[in-house]
Amino acid sequence: MNDSPLPAPGLPAGFDAPDEAAVKAFRDSILAKLVYQVGGRPERASPRDWFIATALAARDHIVDDWRRSNDQTRSDDRKGVCYLSMEFLIGRLLSDALGNLGLTETARRALEGLGVDLDTVAGQEADAALGNGGLGRLAACFMESMASVDVPAYGYGIRYENGLFRQVIAGGIQHEVPEDWLALGNPWEFERSGLVYEVRFGGHVRSEVSVDGSTRMIWHAGEIVNALAYDTPVVGWRGKRVNTLRLWSARATDPLQLGDFNRGDHVGSQSARMRAEAISRVLYPGDESEAGQELRLRQEYFFASASLQDILRRHLSNHADLSNLAEHIAVQLNDTHPAIGVAELMRLLVDLHGMEWDAAWTVTQAVFSYTNHTLLPEALETWAVPMMERVLPRHMQIIYLINARHLDRARTGGADDMLLSAVSLIDERHGRRVRMGHLAFVGSHRINGVSALHSQLMRDTVFADLNQVCGDRITNKTNGITFRRWLHRANPGLTRLLVDAIGPAVLDDPNRLADLVPLADDAAFQQKFAAQRRAAKERLASLIAGRIGLRVDPDALFDVQIKRIHEYKRQLLNIVQTVALYNAMRARPTASWVPRVKIFAGKAAPSYHKAKDIIRLANDVAAVVNDDPTLRGLLKVAFIPNYNVSLAEGIIPAADLSEQISTAGLEASGTGNMKLALNGALTIGTLDGANVEIDERVGRDNIFIFGLTAEEVMERKRAGYDARAAAAASPELRGALDAIASGVFSPGEPGRYRGLVEGLMHDDRYLVTADFDSYNTRQRDVASRWSQPESWWRSAVLNTAQVGWFSSDRTIREYAADIWGVAADDS
Repeated sequence: MNDSPLPAPGLPAGFDAPDEAAVKAFRDSILAKLVYQVGGRPERASPRDWFIATALAARDHIVDDWRRSNDQTRSDDRKGVCYLSMEFLIGRLLSDALGNLGLTETARRALEGLGVDLDTVAGQEADAALGNGGLGRLAACFMESMASVDVPAYGYGIRYENGLFRQVIAGGIQHEVPEDWLALGNPWEFERSGLVYEVRFGGHVRSEVSVDGSTRMIWHAGEIVNALAYDTPVVGWRGKRVNTLRLWSARATDPLQLGDFNRGDHVGSQSARMRAEAISRVLYPGDESEAGQELRLRQEYFFASASLQDILRRHLSNHADLSNLAEHIAVQLNDTHPAIGVAELMRLLVDLHGMEWDAAWTVTQAVFSYTNHTLLPEALETWAVPMMERVLPRHMQIIYLINARHLDRARTGGADDMLLSAVSLIDERHGRRVRMGHLAFVGSHRINGVSALHSQLMRDTVFADLNQVCGDRITNKTNGITFRRWLHRANPGLTRLLVDAIGPAVLDDPNRLADLVPLADDAAFQQKFAAQRRAAKERLASLIAGRIGLRVDPDALFDVQIKRIHEYKRQLLNIVQTVALYNAMRARPTASWVPRVKIFAGKAAPSYHKAKDIIRLANDVAAVVNDDPTLRGLLKVAFIPNYNVSLAEGIIPAADLSEQISTAGLEASGTGNMKLALNGALTIGTLDGANVEIDERVGRDNIFIFGLTAEEVMERKRAGYDARAAAAASPELRGALDAIASGVFSPGEPGRYRGLVEGLMHDDRYLVTADFDSYNTRQRDVASRWSQPESWWRSAVLNTAQVGWFSSDRTIREYAADIWGVAADDS
């Protein structure tokens, strides 16, 4: 229907209690920014004008703390962290900045004096399109937590001009259009025109013999692209520290071939500029073509090279040489995207700074650590050797040498040919490809998983051989989320209730949520807890009506699955069970059905056709179910388009049931499960990723666990799994699949989903059919519990009370102590 800006969540008062002088000073600052920087007049200013003016006024407060933080770090010569990530899904920043600085009420009252509403102003901010899902949101949480626990840090990534696509659903089909989040400007960033680094591609490598007889490799690049820095301040809680998010924008060294232009080739004269600037244009360009694959490799090397050049420059500004780099800097590789940085740091140290190979390798391993986020072999990046040799010829030489020495050590340690093949950085079995996960592993002193189960499965499966050969380098650091964003700002109603019930200390210490436990059986508190949820559900119902024209009942159970669309996350299992429920409701219309709203949101990669089919199926099921009068409104299905951080902030406080139903053993961790449980949603899920740890903390009576375990999944796959037999043995599953395959939900094209269902019968690699009956049974248990409000709200309160451990502050302190060797506060 429409995709207008979402209103910001109501910003809580937090801990600030401003006096009139502070309010007046902030009001004067906003007015000055409006007049002199926005160029507006108060009587004619638009909400967007007021947003820019307010953000700039807040930014002035941040800059002073930013400078203080950087000056203190330099003067104390503190070790810091550099966090390299392809994604930083930061969302809106105004509410974070005001909240963490204690200026929310100051800004609210200042704007009220001008006849302007803060929540309306904050809702004008665009979501930065710098990420896709959990990987980018985790990076954003970690950056905020590093500032909050006083860890000096730089985040390094790419300033995507369009970022991830904006999702439009037309006729049930996902369409991708550019996300122009920078079209109206970004008041938070500072362009650093003096910080430009050359990033090289292509060309050839020649050896030169120096006067001392040593041989030096010289890379004669075929193309040079400039990396221009843009800095965004990241404010910690209570303004304790302000760190830096430094994003790189690609620029051509010669943006216009003037001779070609004057000869009339007006388009061709800008081809070099377009090729260079494509690097920072779009996050995850389609990789079905070789050109798309090459662009992804160029992106990854571009930001890794610029970031490492910047890291070395900053180090040498305070220290005489690079031999002690690891004593002052820790570099975290967030997944395999920045893994080429291992070879790049070796190139910089050996080729440019003249360090001996062994010394450079010692420094490199001591500097880097690597976070793995997947157990899916296909998601562990590999690059074709011929493309690597063409795009990064010097790096391919370095990788060959790293690999030769790595294999020599393994062979000396007793590795046979089979083991050597498994641990080699070059996969010789599939057309010779560079294994980037292997490169990151070998080049790092620590490799961590992101949940206890995931880390153990890394040891047992994808990295078992490497861990054996390289020594036990794998450790676990279970993910966390920043409670400032996902509780204080996203759910101010619940935050106020918590402060009233257990005191303001809960704002500073997430572990104080445990003080809620005695209130879980308090009927009056349960009613207050339910009331704030009801208000959030009313807001979400209004949003759904505005976005897709569907009216839903806020008193219904809101059953939510919001995440990237992928087969292993099993949105298909949820949809099939929805169809089974629909069939049952039509067959037994007089039964006591619990009103339920199934809410989906998420994007599919442009080239992931099966995921896009799942989105279409969800929308087709919604179209039939929502228009069926025989259901009397008891079941509704909503697919909300263009999922992003702001939409998540609207959905999560209103969710009653959290769908975390990935195939066990395939979800590394998840963070949506933490956000939803924190806000009091009950989880229905497999024992996968961080669900295992949520289950341990909230108690099995307060979560709905179903399905095969990771061990059972592996055994089922080893033994060979027959999906047809499973469907034949389950009438409800068979009925749902038959309805989908026969065109009940696609009457204009009856065969639309026949291939999807047949594919499931032929190769159900994610065991949708194997887990269906268990899932369906637990969904009935969910309905039964919802029919007992006292029991439901007791469990909801206990979910909020018991998940304080999942704060990203805790995670960052663990990284700081166990991996990075940096100081953090111990509060």
